[in-house]
Amino acid sequence: NSLKANKLFVATRYLPLEQIVVLENWVKVRDSTGKISWIEKRNLSSKRYVVVTAEVAMVRSNWDDSAGVVFVAPRQLGLEWLGNTGAGWVKVRHRDGTTGYVKSADVWGD
Repeated sequence: NSLKANKLFVATRYLPLEQIVVLENWVKVRDSTGKISWIEKRNLSSKRYVVVTAEVAMVRSNWDDSAGVVFVAPRQLGLEWLGNTGAGWVKVRHRDGTTGYVKSADVWGD
């Protein structure tokens, strides 16, 4: 964990990461593929995100399969995490501000 180390990849803005170890200026993280890396703490957002892992995920107006579809989220789309319902659904916000509920099985990072 040094600025002199080789960079492995550039993380996109909405990439969710699991924090494994937190040091003063560095955080050891795991991404949705299981890759482990170190990232400077200053580059992490305090907002929490999930990434769509299903081919497509239906984001609905309520946490029910019969609720209307608010938008369709393609694989790898980052969505802001707003909370878990406790019933297998996650409340999310698209970067355009639209909010809805997605099945937790269709995303990673919740």
